Amino acid sequence: MPPALQGPYTALDITLDNGVAVILLANPPVNALSTEMMNELSWVLDRISETPEVRAVVLSGQGKTFCAGADLKNRAATIKGPGDLPQHSRRTRECFHAIRECAKPVIAAINGPALGAGLAIVASCDILIAATTATVGLPEINVGLLGGGRHGMRLFSHSRLRRMMLTGLRVDGNELYRLGIVEAAVPAETLMDEAMALARELASKSPLASVLAKQTLNAIEEMSLRDGYRYEQDMTAAIAKTEDAQEARRAFLEKRPPVFQGR
Repeated sequence: MPPALQGPYTALDITLDNGVAVILLANPPVNALSTEMMNELSWVLDRISETPEVRAVVLSGQGKTFCAGADLKNRAATIKGPGDLPQHSRRTRECFHAIRECAKPVIAAINGPALGAGLAIVASCDILIAATTATVGLPEINVGLLGGGRHGMRLFSHSRLRRMMLTGLRVDGNELYRLGIVEAAVPAETLMDEAMALARELASKSPLASVLAKQTLNAIEEMSLRDGYRYEQDMTAAIAKTEDAQEARRAFLEKRPPVFQGR
């Protein structure tokens, strides 16, 4: 493990496997999104962004749950006085943005229920794979709260998202695949193998091109067609000037695997 990523962690379990950082949410029994988990997840993803040994990330949950949502049991201890609620809300927002803004691609391996804040975590990742037994939902209406609806809009259609938010409906892995929301719905026992295979493919690409591609996709997501494509063209011109791009073209012509240096 690179020194920059060494813990200790209290709510995460992190390993590094051939350029792939595997982050498991680890707050038993249901991996609720505690203050410690939010702080540690934001911190390690920022570190990963500037750690060249990491080329891709797999984010999953320890045990049988991905993330059951906000840590309601400790809400009273977290929000005790003036200013605590705005601080908590800001910390939660920034945790999701830390995933989206991580320079390295993040795969969500949805191993079990991803509810409320767990859905927001999933929606903040780049590529999604689910176990067939996993479920995604917004159950907050059942406990007098809201949350995750705006993130859910990045995944679900108008009608389905509103049904989920207004009824607490949960969507399983097979239905997520049918709707085109996840890349695959696989048996739980093969989920991490599938996620790691995809992560290794991501890690094999030019690290510079990967970083700029994700940065570009984030930037153009809410731009107009004209502005978004122009931005993408500018980034393409920037990538083309790198040594990695030149190596990719040489390798293509020479019919061999490219050897990228990250320059």
